[in-house]
Amino acid sequence: MGILMETLEAIQPVRRDLEPAVRAHLDQLTKPPRSLGLLEDLAAQYCLITGTDRPVLGQKKIFTFAGDHGVAAEGVSAYPQEVTPQMVRNMLAGGAAINVLARLAGAEAAVVDMGVKDPLEGAPGLIRRKIKFGTANSARGPAMTEDEAVRALETGITLAREAVVAGFDLLGTGDMGIANTTPSSALFAALLPCPVEEITGRGTGIDDAGLVNKVRVIQEILRVNRERLDQPLSTLAAVGGLEIAGIAGLCLGAAAARRPVVVDGFISSAGALAACRLAPAVRDYLYFSHLSEEAGHATFLRLFRVEPLLNLKMRLGEGTGAALAMTLIEAAVRIYNEMATFASAGVSGKE
Repeated sequence: MGILMETLEAIQPVRRDLEPAVRAHLDQLTKPPRSLGLLEDLAAQYCLITGTDRPVLGQKKIFTFAGDHGVAAEGVSAYPQEVTPQMVRNMLAGGAAINVLARLAGAEAAVVDMGVKDPLEGAPGLIRRKIKFGTANSARGPAMTEDEAVRALETGITLAREAVVAGFDLLGTGDMGIANTTPSSALFAALLPCPVEEITGRGTGIDDAGLVNKVRVIQEILRVNRERLDQPLSTLAAVGGLEIAGIAGLCLGAAAARRPVVVDGFISSAGALAACRLAPAVRDYLYFSHLSEEAGHATFLRLFRVEPLLNLKMRLGEGTGAALAMTLIEAAVRIYNEMATFASAGVSGKE
């Protein structure tokens, strides 16, 4: 049995039977019931995911998956493809936004080369898992073969497994790849499903004419690959990206190990959606960190019926939203573990 099938079979729904005990403990803390609002929900979700009413939150790690896209040749991005390896090197040097916010959150930041077009020679600290040098142009045919998509998924699964063994309790997703909002929009349109116009935005900042072209290109992607859009795996291979598949794999691997994943923004949500279509129970293990300013993310969150933790009008990616949300999840678990109860503090409860 391959890693992917083994993982899919291992994923089970979270421990809902624990919720009464978890909620009872939260209600015994020295505060009016539910007065800490969503923080209490975050703590409860963490307990259910990890399967205990005595939660431990140790180390945190954010994986920024990087890859290039053949569809960039269709003029869907305001930036050239050379920016992908340049930004990867910036992250490895500690100079990107994700590095700053990961340090703030006390999280380790890792960069994974899933399919950057550049060989990235002499890039210290890079996790080298390159499947190939960028995807094919999905407006002309499938972006990947199914075998390549499986290899990318299994890379993410393996990274999640290794992180759990190394003692990381909370994982986060991030992305880097010029033109990657285009395959993400195509995945949303195919897997939600929804109209292309409702899920497509300006990405790195294209103008009105560029947006019209981008919508046309995504419609062409779906038309050219229409016979491959009947199953989640074949859809991911046909219209997705290597870094998006890596994100999906990380979600799958974490869910199989009963560990939570903090999903970043638009691109990470596309990977999370692919994971949920492959194994619906994965949804229970995900925190959606923020509402991206990328047009279409609100459409996804509405149709998928999830509430993001933050709305800071961000659209950078990299894992920046995940890093910020990790601080809220840690706060929630600390409240659960460290706050006194009415009994232990000698405080009178509600009459």
